[in-house]
Amino acid sequence: MSVQERKQRERADRERLIVAAARELAEQQGWDAVTTRRLAERIEYSQPVLYSHFRGKREIIGAVALKGATEMAAALRAATVGAEGPRERVAALARAYLDFAERNPAVYDAIFQLDGGLAYAQEDTPEPLKDAFAALMETLAEVAGNGIDPGLFTEVFWASLHGIATLTRAGRLLPEYAEPRVELLVDRLAVI
Repeated sequence: MSVQERKQRERADRERLIVAAARELAEQQGWDAVTTRRLAERIEYSQPVLYSHFRGKREIIGAVALKGATEMAAALRAATVGAEGPRERVAALARAYLDFAERNPAVYDAIFQLDGGLAYAQEDTPEPLKDAFAALMETLAEVAGNGIDPGLFTEVFWASLHGIATLTRAGRLLPEYAEPRVELLVDRLAVI
């Protein structure tokens, strides 16, 4: 391995360490607790080292969002693999989405709530974000209904899931309706 390759590998390792530390700190204490000073202390590097990877917190949030989107896409696909039939796949997809949002609140916020400097629904949208949307659409396209654009249907279904996830986390929805809510969403929105 050349010196250049070793330096590139070390740089990539440091970047992964910064992103993991930011995510961990945000999950434990919220995004307000994530500062370059605290991250530098946590990973035992100086603040200038952090700034050599990321220009600031916004880019760190973006990096957490991209990693989280990759994880979300994998979770959504894994949830639908064993499901029999379209209705079961859609219900499994909805449950997996809501479960991801509940288990990873800071990552979910990085993807969907905070400004990470990422483009959404545009030509230059980063691939992990496109793939997370594709993971939703792969299942939802088959239940969109005749004459309904699968992308549009996916947006509406996703918006419903996002609303449920956000309102649930804020304590605005009754917990005992969690499963009936998913069933209602699947039965009323999907054409099965």
